[in-house]
Amino acid sequence: MNAGDVGLVLIPLLAVAAPLLARGVRPVLRVPIIVFELMLGMLAGPAVLGWIEPHEILQKLSDFGLAMLFFVAGSEIDFRAVSGKPLMRASIGWVISVALGVGVGFFLAPGDGMIVIGIALSSTALGTLMPILRDARELDSPFGRVVTVIGAVGEFLPLIAISVFLSARTTPVAAAVLLAFVVLAALAVVLARRLPHGRLHAFIRTTLHTSDQFGVRFVLLLVAALVGLSVLFDLDMLLGAFVAGAVWRIIMSRAPRDDAAAVESKVEAVAFGFLVPIFFLYTGVNFDLAALLASPAALGLLPLFLVALLLIRGSAAQLSAPRGMSLRDRTALGMLAATGLPIIVAVTAIGVERGMLDSGTAAALVGAGMLSVLIYPLVAMTLRGERARVVGRPRGDVRPQGEL
Repeated sequence: MNAGDVGLVLIPLLAVAAPLLARGVRPVLRVPIIVFELMLGMLAGPAVLGWIEPHEILQKLSDFGLAMLFFVAGSEIDFRAVSGKPLMRASIGWVISVALGVGVGFFLAPGDGMIVIGIALSSTALGTLMPILRDARELDSPFGRVVTVIGAVGEFLPLIAISVFLSARTTPVAAAVLLAFVVLAALAVVLARRLPHGRLHAFIRTTLHTSDQFGVRFVLLLVAALVGLSVLFDLDMLLGAFVAGAVWRIIMSRAPRDDAAAVESKVEAVAFGFLVPIFFLYTGVNFDLAALLASPAALGLLPLFLVALLLIRGSAAQLSAPRGMSLRDRTALGMLAATGLPIIVAVTAIGVERGMLDSGTAAALVGAGMLSVLIYPLVAMTLRGERARVVGRPRGDVRPQGEL
């Protein structure tokens, strides 16, 4: 049994160990479980102990985990709440971010590499932040809604940029293909809004507690269909996964609340109980620590990229901050906006594969993304929790109007 096959056994073991470690340190510090998943993956991977080697099956499961992470992010967004001025401000902030990121890239990797760096530094890991916000009972708070709109833009627009500027096609052709995908995705959204869902909801309800589990199967079909469509159009698969989440939210918006919650719980069990932990663990396993340590220049870039994420995304996030938000909450908002990893992993893989970025710079970017996940949400939610004491606050509690 080689190291790759051993990983098929060790990955589930590490996935179980991560929440136990998170709970063990919780009396002292509320560390997001993602931190332990990344660290355990790196520890067991080739970079340290060498117990787990890259494996084709683990790679496929990791890809599915990343897709489910983006699906859940898309399904969590209330598009009525993020439309209008909040969406416009977050979009302007992203444009500023990508421009500043490309500027940083111009000095570090002139040419196509600066596009890769610009997209990486303009991203926000909404799918990573959603479980953290949910555990802190912040998803439905004014603060959580601001983070959600910033994160939605910080995940969706980088995917658009990847599809247009990093496509193997010429930019005009890539834009035309993307437009065709958008038209089909929009058609799916329109159909989801207009078609009657009564029979679908009834069938989902009658199979909630049977082996049929139609709701979960339908979700997986929806993800597969839209991911397959994006791959067919030679676009990033995450674009399809994100749109699938949005379509699913629309489909279930008129379902009885208890039924929708039950299906959501089952889908989250598949995502966060199985597939998503594999993505984060395998990201740690695949982290190219050797390339990072072999180049002093690349090693020096890691803290630079980490600070650049905070300065670029953190400052852009202030455009979305409501009037009257305290300095402490603005700081927390900026740190959450600067949390990035999934897009960074995806875009750097494309950059290295196509020779746009060297492996050392890519490792520094991914390392900065990992550190942003390790550090920024922890500090942000500590700041947020100390002031508002939201962690552990019952869902029924309501803050005075206007208080963040």
